[in-house]
Amino acid sequence: MSDLEYPSDLRYTAEHEWVRAAEGDTVRIGITSFAQDALGDVVYVSLPGVGDTVAVGDACGEVESTKSVSDLYAPLAGEVTAVNEALDASPELVNSDPYGEGWMYEMRPSDASAVDGLLDVEAYQQQLS
Repeated sequence: MSDLEYPSDLRYTAEHEWVRAAEGDTVRIGITSFAQDALGDVVYVSLPGVGDTVAVGDACGEVESTKSVSDLYAPLAGEVTAVNEALDASPELVNSDPYGEGWMYEMRPSDASAVDGLLDVEAYQQQLS
C-alpha cells in the first residue's frame, strides 16, 4: 500500500473518507486513495443534495464501480453546501485525483470542532494495517 497517498493536512474516517477545510466555515469531503483503489474503476457517483442536513454516520450517497456499490457516510453533522457536479460527467476523477478534482461534496458542520475528533493521517494509516 506504500504507493497510495494520504495527505497529512487532511482528517480521515474509518470508512475511508477524508475531510479538508474549505472556504469560510465549510469542509470538503471525498474518499481516500485506499477506498478508490479498493473500489476499482468508478463509473457513477450519487451525492447528497445541496441544502440536505446530515448526521454523523448517515449514508448520504453512493459510489458505484465496476466491482461494487459502496455507501458514502457523513463524517460530520451539518448542511451540504456544494456538490462536485463534474462527477456526473466524469466519475473517473475519483480514481485519478481522489484528493483534488475527485472531491465529493462540501458541508457546513454544525460543530466545527468535530473535525478535530476525526483521525489524523497516522491514525488512519494504522487502522489500514
